[in-house]
Amino acid sequence: MTQSVLFLCVANSARSQMAEGIARQLFPTLRIQSAGSRPSHVNPYAIEVLGEQGIDSSTQSSKSVQEIDPTSVDLVITLCAEEVCPLFLGHAERLHWPIPDPASDDPRLTPDDLRARFRAGRDEIRRRLEQLKAERF
Repeated sequence: MTQSVLFLCVANSARSQMAEGIARQLFPTLRIQSAGSRPSHVNPYAIEVLGEQGIDSSTQSSKSVQEIDPTSVDLVITLCAEEVCPLFLGHAERLHWPIPDPASDDPRLTPDDLRARFRAGRDEIRRRLEQLKAERF
C-alpha cells in the first residue's frame, strides 16, 4: 500500500515542486516529498501557477535527493524529459513521467510565455496524478 510519494527532477524547482503541491492537495493522507540531484530554489512561476489552483506552495523548498530517507518512500515518480533524472537508491516502486521543463533562460520568452509553459506542465502533472488516484486510491 502506498503511503509515501517522492517526486524527482534535476533542480527541484519547477516540475517536482508543482507535483508536490498538487499531490498534497489530491492525497492529503499521504506523505508527499520532492527532491532533485542539483537543487536550486522554487521557481516563482511554479508558486504562481499553483496559487491559481488554490495551492499555497510558498513554504516549499528545494531539497537534495541525498536528504531523503529511502525507507520513507513507497513510490518514486521521476519527471525529467530531456535531462538525466536523479537516481534514488531504495526499494520503492518507480514511475517515469517525462514532462518538459517549463523553466527556460531563453531571453525571447516573455513572462506570459513562461506562465503558459508552467501552466501546461502543471496541468499535465495534475492530469497524471488524477489518473493515478483513480487507478490506485
